[in-house]
Amino acid sequence: MDIPSTIDEMVPHIVADPPHAGIGFREFVALTAALMAMVALAIDTMLPALPAIGNALGVGSENERQWIVTIFLLGLGVGQIVYGPLSDRIGRRPVLIGGTAAYALCSLGAALAPSFQILLAFRLLQGLSVAATRVVTVSMVRDCYGGRQMARVMSLAFMVFLAVPVLAPSIGQFVLLFVPWRGLFGALTAWGVLVLIWLVWRVPETLHPDYRRPIELHSLADAVRRSLTNREALGYMLAQTVIAGALYGFINSVQQIFADTFHRPHLMPTVFAAIAGMMALASLINSRIVERLGTRRVSHSALIGFVAVEMVHLGIAIAGAETVWSFALCQAAAMFCFGLSMANFGAMAMEPLAEVAGMAASVQGFVSTVGGALVGFAIGQYFDGTTVPVTAGFALAGVAGLAIVLVTERGRLFRPQHGA
Repeated sequence: MDIPSTIDEMVPHIVADPPHAGIGFREFVALTAALMAMVALAIDTMLPALPAIGNALGVGSENERQWIVTIFLLGLGVGQIVYGPLSDRIGRRPVLIGGTAAYALCSLGAALAPSFQILLAFRLLQGLSVAATRVVTVSMVRDCYGGRQMARVMSLAFMVFLAVPVLAPSIGQFVLLFVPWRGLFGALTAWGVLVLIWLVWRVPETLHPDYRRPIELHSLADAVRRSLTNREALGYMLAQTVIAGALYGFINSVQQIFADTFHRPHLMPTVFAAIAGMMALASLINSRIVERLGTRRVSHSALIGFVAVEMVHLGIAIAGAETVWSFALCQAAAMFCFGLSMANFGAMAMEPLAEVAGMAASVQGFVSTVGGALVGFAIGQYFDGTTVPVTAGFALAGVAGLAIVLVTERGRLFRPQHGA
């Protein structure tokens, strides 16, 4: 397959400028990715610093350090339930600006935290704040695109956004060579300020006036009801949740796996980058094939591949034959399948809910993030010095996700949506 090397090469093959954004397509994708990257930066740059943070703040248990990741994810999930209806009422732009400003302030607070408990409090607030960017970014894309085009735009944004996990652990490790761990939170503060300036300077309102909704209990209840009772929206939201849980379990455990299981902590940023790079490659390929093959054919095939890879990987881990290279290869293959499925699951979950896109994004973000964080935390807490817990978690999540998709589609996989 002839895959273009830059976004510019792909743009002429996609669409014209977004109908409501008022900025060029390339800037729209770049801004979307920059907003989404705020979450990834806040998580992945922390991974090399977990031992240093734990030692500096008196955290004895290595598994307890996983709260630095999990508490942020819980804040991210809970915050999303608020920003959807708020952005449906007052518009996307003011919510984005307010959330980004709060993120920068909370990052600064975390940098100055004198204890582990206060650090966790600021991490929770940091997650609550950045949730605005998660919800409103998805809503902005839904404001401007629909159907397979929406899946394609999301895939392009994911491709740029996924470059951040590829680089973030290496960035974090590099920063730690020159400054203490608090410097990482200073860098997050700077990123938040830069994105805030971009938003204030360039971003217009994307919410169509006809779709503004008052903040009324019966309206919110109706949006929640539609989000939770539409078969397609509910099914793919739950599938996202369990698969995301596997990813969060990997993130919680990866630093300990390389330090305690393989005794090669210096390899963690490089291998993590290779694994995340496979996710980015999958998103790039998805952007080229999804309109031709359809979201169901691509995502269902990828989900089956995910389950198959993790079953093999679990067998290797249980047999005691795991090496750093078998771990890297199996996880890279699984993350490739992950990248082909998750963007499409998100697009299919949002597709029936255009008129309540903001609230729908909130509900789906809340369920998938909080549920995924709890699943991932459970996987991480079972870490026992081997790779068995994380591979078992991946395998169980894949099987559960496939079962949910089978129920959602009434046992018929790969079937294009009627009228698509």
